[in-house]
Amino acid sequence: MTRKDLVANIFDKGSFLCIGLDTDPRRIPKHLLKYEDPVFEFNRRIIGATHDLCVAYKPNIAFYEANGAEGWVSLERTIDIIPENIFTIADAKRGDIGNTSAMYARAFFHAMDFDAVTVAPYMGEDSVTPFLGFENKWVILLALTSNKGSSDFQLLSLDTGRPVYEAVLTTARQWAGTGQLMFVVGATHPEKLADIRKIAPDNFLLVPGVGAQGGSLEEVCRYGLNKEVGLLVNSSRGIIYASDGEDFAEKAREKALDLKNRMSEILDRTFG
Repeated sequence: MTRKDLVANIFDKGSFLCIGLDTDPRRIPKHLLKYEDPVFEFNRRIIGATHDLCVAYKPNIAFYEANGAEGWVSLERTIDIIPENIFTIADAKRGDIGNTSAMYARAFFHAMDFDAVTVAPYMGEDSVTPFLGFENKWVILLALTSNKGSSDFQLLSLDTGRPVYEAVLTTARQWAGTGQLMFVVGATHPEKLADIRKIAPDNFLLVPGVGAQGGSLEEVCRYGLNKEVGLLVNSSRGIIYASDGEDFAEKAREKALDLKNRMSEILDRTFG
């Protein structure tokens, strides 16, 4: 998907919501266990109930890998039913030496046809560039994540006096343009978004942590919006696990609709 298409979809829907499909067989409603593929059935109903409210879906690959070969089948079936105009993110956090990264890129971009994959920057440029060789495919590079342990390394100061995550932003922007490179910035660090926008004013940011992790949508937008919105705000557990009963899809829609409506209000205020 091109940047132009993504931006157009955001404004058409009045939404920059990304829904994380972190589907755990131990947490899905028990009545779905009678199906041959309970994970896919859960995802199918969540997508059916929310696809008009979001612009992206983000399956967390670990939740599918944990189920072995059956998990990969569930993932492939899920990707196949997501509407073509919705941005798909493989939340895989890959990053290895060049030839290995090239295989990861082929897996997610060629074999499974995701629009984007999350990538860890720790091993540097040659571990990231293999993902950048696919037309209209995106790298979403981890910059400042929402987990508690993000301070262990990402906030450490370098000899230059700036934190590690700022070096990631500055350096990575030399590898690709804003039509192919996004950054992960957690909603639990909204105060740092203003500084991040000084370094990466035009890049899209994937922002997890709104909802179950306590991040504030309004704070994220206050500091993170740019002239083309520039945000994909993700909610996973807060939406897909809104209910563990037979009404789970309806309750997921209610949670997604609440977030979408708040996003629409923010877009109306900001862009008229």
